[in-house]
Amino acid sequence: MSADRDPSSELTRKQRRERAREERRAHEAALVRAAATRRRLRVAGGVTSVGITALAVVLVATGGGSGATVSEARSKAHLKLAPLASLGSLRAAGAPGPRGPEGVPIPAAQPAATTATIAHGQNVDGIQCSGSEQTLFHIHAHLTIFVDGVARQVPMGIGIPDAVSENTPEGPFVASGTCFYWLHTHAADGIIHIESPVERVFTLGDFFDEWGQPLGPDRVGSANGPVTAIYNGRRDKGDPRDIPLTAHAQIQLEVGRPLVAPAKIEFPNGL
Repeated sequence: MSADRDPSSELTRKQRRERAREERRAHEAALVRAAATRRRLRVAGGVTSVGITALAVVLVATGGGSGATVSEARSKAHLKLAPLASLGSLRAAGAPGPRGPEGVPIPAAQPAATTATIAHGQNVDGIQCSGSEQTLFHIHAHLTIFVDGVARQVPMGIGIPDAVSENTPEGPFVASGTCFYWLHTHAADGIIHIESPVERVFTLGDFFDEWGQPLGPDRVGSANGPVTAIYNGRRDKGDPRDIPLTAHAQIQLEVGRPLVAPAKIEFPNGL
């Protein structure tokens, strides 16, 4: 190792490579299970409703398949979507900020709320804090927050009690803590990691409950005012707590005015 290389950065890169290998192994194993499921269904003489659900679980967990899965369709059932044009004129989002350690821009802004309020090990909405990250059901969503037209960060370490961050060339990255809730953040880039031992519908309300911050039609964390929610480029007129954390969902919460056009990220490989 050269004298000017940061040992902590090297360690982080090794950990990220190992995590990528584990994700590939989990993906390959899930594809094998999916193929086995299809073979069993053919032997049974057709695809039953139970078989469809079982196959959907595997596809959601791996991000595979084309179009919406059964599970995703169910999780979106409570959304009340309307065209983005119904919001009228929107301000441009502006510069997204520098790319962080996950390859996603981090807003050059203040946090939307403190992390001193996060849950510290107790079950939250049926979500446990596990000793290690779970990957049976493993997807990611992105959350952007604006207050009165100004960006706010989604802090790192939500869902990771006693979070310990490591310095990387792209900024701090939370690599450890006392436990990992099934919904958590490693960096302040808005990426919500959904890593669960069970396939179920997780919502934005679950995430904010882990964060220990309020969320509703008139409140986002410490900010009060009318809340506008945007889900995958469309306005959601329902309760923001019900917004599902589906694979690669792009969610934007705005408190007050002016309203900002949806910010969109590109999910890097592995996320």
